[in-house]
Parts: sequence; C-alpha cells; structure tokens
Amino acid sequence: MKKMWAGRADGNTSRVADDFNSSISFDKRLFREDIRGSMAHALMLAACRIITDAEAEALVTGLSAILADMEEGILSPSPDCEDIHMFVEQVLTERCGDVGKKLHTARSRNDQVALDMRLYLLSETDGIKEGVKGLISAIVTKAEEYKDAVCPGYTHLQRAQPITFGHHLMAYAYMFLRDIERLKDCRKRTDVSPIGSCALAGTTYKTDRAFEAEKLGLSQVCENSIDGVSDRDFCVELLSCLSIFMMHLSRLCEEIILWSSWEFGFVELSDAFTTGSSIMPQKKNPDMAELARGKTGRVYGDLTTLLTVLKGLPLAYNKDMQEDKECVFDACDTVKACLSVLTPMILDMRAKTDNMRKAAGKGFINATDLADYLVSLGLPFRDAYKISGSVVAHCIKTGETLETLPLDAYKTFCDRIEKGVYKAVDLDTCVSKRISFGGTAVSSVEAQIKSVKEKLK
Repeated sequence: MKKMWAGRADGNTSRVADDFNSSISFDKRLFREDIRGSMAHALMLAACRIITDAEAEALVTGLSAILADMEEGILSPSPDCEDIHMFVEQVLTERCGDVGKKLHTARSRNDQVALDMRLYLLSETDGIKEGVKGLISAIVTKAEEYKDAVCPGYTHLQRAQPITFGHHLMAYAYMFLRDIERLKDCRKRTDVSPIGSCALAGTTYKTDRAFEAEKLGLSQVCENSIDGVSDRDFCVELLSCLSIFMMHLSRLCEEIILWSSWEFGFVELSDAFTTGSSIMPQKKNPDMAELARGKTGRVYGDLTTLLTVLKGLPLAYNKDMQEDKECVFDACDTVKACLSVLTPMILDMRAKTDNMRKAAGKGFINATDLADYLVSLGLPFRDAYKISGSVVAHCIKTGETLETLPLDAYKTFCDRIEKGVYKAVDLDTCVSKRISFGGTAVSSVEAQIKSVKEKLK
C-alpha cells in the first residue's frame, strides 16, 4: 500500500519495516479522541476561512459516521494503515472524496497524536479517580464497622500499641485521598491543547488555536510549538501518580495477605475473591491481593520504560515517542483492573475481632500506658519507662501479663502503684484514652471517617 507520506520517497517499505513501524495495533484505542479532535479541527479551519462552511460540514458529517460505525463494530481499523490517524483520514477520503484531503491542513501527526493522548488521559484520569473514590468508600465502610474493634498496632512488624482496626484501615483511606489529590493536580497539566503546533514550528495559515481548544473542552493552549509536540511530561506524571497509588495498594494487599493467614487470623476473605489449591483441599488463597501486589511492579516498569524512552531525546518529535502509548495504556488498564476487584473484595472482607483482641492481649502492647500511669503519679517519664521495662521483663519470666500481675508484685518496682494501675493497662482504656487529634480513640476514628466522607463529596 502506498503511504500518505509518499512523495520524496516512493512510499514503498518492506513488510518487515511496516510491521516494525506500525502503531495501529495499539493506538487504535485512540479512535474516539482522534475523530473528536478532527471534528474540532475542521470547525476551526472553517471559522478561519481556510475551508468553507460546507466543506467543514461534510467533514464533520463524515467523521461522525466513521465514529458511529467504529463504535458499533461495523468498521475496524485496517492493519495495513500505519496508525489510527492515517486510517481515519483514509476512510474519510474514500467516503467524502477530495474534501477529506483538506482535513490535515494546518496540522501534523505530531501535534495530532499529542492531542489524542491528552484527551485520552484526561478521560482515563477521571475514571481512575472515581475508582479510587470507590475504594476509599469501601475502606471507610469497613472502618466504620470496626471502629471499636481492638487489635495490635505494629512497628517493625512487632506488636507495639493497642489500636482499633477501624483506625488502621483509615490510614489507607488517607493514603488514597492523597492519590486523588495527585491525580487532580496532574490533570491540570494534561488539560492543555497542543493542536496547531503542527510538526514543530507552527503553520503559515492564520489559525485560531484557542477556538480549537475551546471546542475540545481544553482550558489552556501550549505556548511553544516545539514543546507542544515533544512534551510527554503529562504521561510521565500520570504514571508516577499511578505508581504511588499502586505502592499504597500493594501495602494494603500485603497486610490483607498477612491478616488472612492462620498465623494472624485477623480477617477472612469471601470465597468470591479467593482461590483453592489443586492438591491441598484446605487452602484458601488470597490470590487477588497477591496479584495486585505483583502488578505493582508492572506499573513501576511502565513508568521506568517511559522515563528511559524520553531521557535522551533531542527536540522535537522523534519516533521513539511512539513507545509512550503501550506503557501508558498498560498502566491505566492495570490500575483499573486492580480497582475493579479489590474494592468489592474489601467490602466482602470480615474481621475476626475475637482473634484481634486475643492478639492485642499478648506482647505487652500496653507497656507505654503503664509508663504513662507512672508519670501520672509524679515520676519523670524516663524513670517511668525504665520501671515499665523492668515490670515487662519480670512478667516474661513469670508468665504473667500486665493485667494479671498482682499488686504486691507491682509495688516491688514502685511503691506508689495502686489498684488504678489495672484500669490504666486495660486495653479498652488504652484505646479510649488516645484522644489526641488523629489518634485511635473511637471518637477520633469517627471524626476521621466524617472528615474523609466530606472530602469524598
């Protein structure tokens, strides 16, 4: 097939070169954005009297028919075409005649593909943002259900202090809220029109780039035509946001995997989101969480791919930039797939509150509260800390806990200790007294839940 760029050369390349050069196998998903951009371009050409109103109407009508046919599956991109831009233009010319050849006036595939990618990623960003909001809502629902369920809090994966399961879950709600903020901020720099930059130097035609941007719903126009065709920062920034999101999601999945093990026994995932073993009938595997954890590396790889592609490119457009699409598409698809399965998985997750409570009763996670009790008796914190550590060491030797250690034994470490020590080290007291802003007290967790719900609105 003769290429639309045939002229200086005869346009006849080998089949191997065609296959290597072609991008239609993956950029065909941009057909909606490509046609939408072409419609706006036709209207701009008419508004600037570069083509007639009748010609613009014929182009828009023809493009609308192509869009409808592609949406319905009547028309499919031809693998013989180099890219989606060439396919749309070729079909348009076949259907509308010579007027179809006028559409590409005052633009290039360089600014055309930059526009398509921006329009596509604006839509993807909005969709992913809504998906993350759904995930946060699921987490908040579970946090509300278990806002008073006492469990051990960890540092270094060692039992540290008593918290509530709702408090722990809300930490992830705030992580994902930051991801939404990053996506919103990234969107601002994607919402820029490069069309009219042409190949790199602009055009000799008197065009109206602001008119075209307005027709496309874009709020800004890039101010340098070279930057307009060579900028892929918006792609890098989105992949960075998605990588951070996947890092947060992977941390949550790691904890769910741990919590659902026999060793922890803190949660049970529903049968709908677990798998079994081909030879071990007792197994209930958290495969969905494991897959999401694994797919995090895939999204990281997409970001690294794009950064590597761009790092040595001179201005302006280079064919290397065709490699932006598959990694961007893959990252968006991967994130959406993870959201689609993990959100309902979390909603179906059941906490084993009795097991959590039993675990919280071991490991002396109320030792800090014993120290705080001693401080309330007038001891300096460092002295209180040392006494508490000595009490813990004694309990480990005798098999006691801070709740069961006799008062006489307590007094051997500090004669100021009275019966009030037992209330001070009670797990419910330990949790309820942590009323500082953002803390684990039920009232504090309720305030966090209310705050996140307001932010989601």
